[in-house]
Amino acid sequence: MSQTPQPAKFRPARQIDTLMPDIADPVGAADFPQTILRYRNDRASASVGLDGLTDDQWIAHFGRFEPLDGSLPRPLALRYHGHQFRHYNPDIGDGRGFLFAQMHDEADRLMDLGTKGTGRTPHSRSGDGRLTLKGGVREILATEMLEALGVSTSRTFSIIETGEALERNDEPSPTRGAAMVRLSHSHIRIGTFQRAAFHEDQQLLTRLTDYALTQLYGETPGDNPPAQLLGRVVERTADLAASYMIAGFVHGVLNSDNINVTGESFDYGPWRFTPLWDAGFTAAYFDHQGLYAFGRQAEAIHWDVAQLAVSLRALVEAEPLIAQLERFPALYGQAMARRFCWRLGVIPGEGSDAMIQSAVRAMITTATPIDRFFHDWRGGTARVGTDYSDAAWGEFRAAISGFEAVPGAKDHAYWADAQPCSMHIEEVEAIWSAIAEKDDWAPLHAKVAAIRRIGDAHGAGPVKD
Repeated sequence: MSQTPQPAKFRPARQIDTLMPDIADPVGAADFPQTILRYRNDRASASVGLDGLTDDQWIAHFGRFEPLDGSLPRPLALRYHGHQFRHYNPDIGDGRGFLFAQMHDEADRLMDLGTKGTGRTPHSRSGDGRLTLKGGVREILATEMLEALGVSTSRTFSIIETGEALERNDEPSPTRGAAMVRLSHSHIRIGTFQRAAFHEDQQLLTRLTDYALTQLYGETPGDNPPAQLLGRVVERTADLAASYMIAGFVHGVLNSDNINVTGESFDYGPWRFTPLWDAGFTAAYFDHQGLYAFGRQAEAIHWDVAQLAVSLRALVEAEPLIAQLERFPALYGQAMARRFCWRLGVIPGEGSDAMIQSAVRAMITTATPIDRFFHDWRGGTARVGTDYSDAAWGEFRAAISGFEAVPGAKDHAYWADAQPCSMHIEEVEAIWSAIAEKDDWAPLHAKVAAIRRIGDAHGAGPVKD
């Protein structure tokens, strides 16, 4: 999935105009004391034709937010509602970010450049509209690792340090501030539809549905556009939930305002990669009930998609929406098999579900790390020098013997490494400490390079049947 894109020409867009003025509020970026370029994602920028910008031009656009020619003339703070830990909140929206620009990528998808930490908006409430530099660094690491492991994710496009000292309650303060830009396949969320339904604005719901189908999915609306859209969201989000599991990833805050209708993962706050297959592992210290724990993410995402169905109920009868929602469990199971086999480097086939179940049981019983398991068994046979003779692995050894390796599954030099490349909290903290204490960015850049090597080793992401 993390393949080097073909050079693209910058093709600006303004499709969001078709939803204005009902979707967002025009805003301006904060005037920062400094604009120090800390990270520019040239691979992502190449996919939308912006890799030719000089550093000065980059800072002008993504630190001072001068408009990109042909795209939005002014940033837009998007309006949305959402269920946050299952409690409905009508008082949210883009409170510290905005939609800065739209454009098409090399695959002709409509893409958004959205921000985080760029100042107060009408939706900021009591917040300062800022982002910590540590938060930006964490988002780089999350998005790079997820992309390498085949997850459909936003990409951290730019980090610019702002020269501000921020006060925070949950980390040492004062801490350094940053303005972040992310590249996403839309910022239209389930919560966007919830807001329209809350205000009983059927016209906006209809326009949002048409926008999502035509601009984001490239489809012509059929006889029942709301059910058509819900079906696509069910398919994409079932795959997203499975991709989290196979990556060993815990998003941490799977609220309905954090679920994109394209099924693309984004907005990384208290994320973690779980070392072990631990269903109860949580990422957010405030998730006291484990609502978004590792093993409950599919349930959480399915629940969020059901809230989209509730919103679309204002347009159509319930039956076709329910029929689409009921597809989620089966689609999730199919995605688990497809993605597990992809990361393992074997061709999916009969018995995939049983093989996966035996692998998970053995990982749990023997406390084998997730990354270690996939690294050792790449191609369907245990790597030389590893010991999986424990009786707990017997069922898996028998099950995997019936699977054929994907051609070239182990060709990349990465698979000969003694240890897998992981991204657990201890390394995140060590990378940040080097920056905080010595302004040493070398560990971050080295880790990004190592993660991209994983993506190269895995190759293109799994293809749906």
